Amino acid sequence: MKWLRRAAEALLALLILFEEWGWEPLQQAMARLARLPVLRSLERWVGRLSPGPALAVFLVPSLMLVPVKLAALWFIGEGQPMMGLAVLVLAKLVGTAVVARLFALTRPALLRMPRFAAVYARWVAFKAELLALVRDSWAWRTGRAMRLRVRRWWR
Repeated sequence: MKWLRRAAEALLALLILFEEWGWEPLQQAMARLARLPVLRSLERWVGRLSPGPALAVFLVPSLMLVPVKLAALWFIGEGQPMMGLAVLVLAKLVGTAVVARLFALTRPALLRMPRFAAVYARWVAFKAELLALVRDSWAWRTGRAMRLRVRRWWR
């Protein structure tokens, strides 16, 4: 059971690292896209929502990705693993971008909900602890050193 827990933690760490590396740049890309007049007014509306509706607006895009992910599994099941993987990666990128932007817009309202604020605080603490473990690992330190050497060489 110990190896299963470690494997789950490693997968979760990889997911969190992807979110960390992608969350802010994708959110910023969505913010640039939101300069379009129609999206600008939609963002203002989302930013003014009360906690309940803000939670719904934040959760709906995540639920809308479920059929897309099922389609990716269907492609894989039909013998088209590359198509399934492409759909899954595209869904992850677009989903992360949309959810990151919506969270930036709805976070003030969501944090007014005591339960959400408590869960969010625990999530932030858990994520920080897990990222500290990952960043302290041999693989992370070696990869970072190699990246710095390649960057220096390139310059």
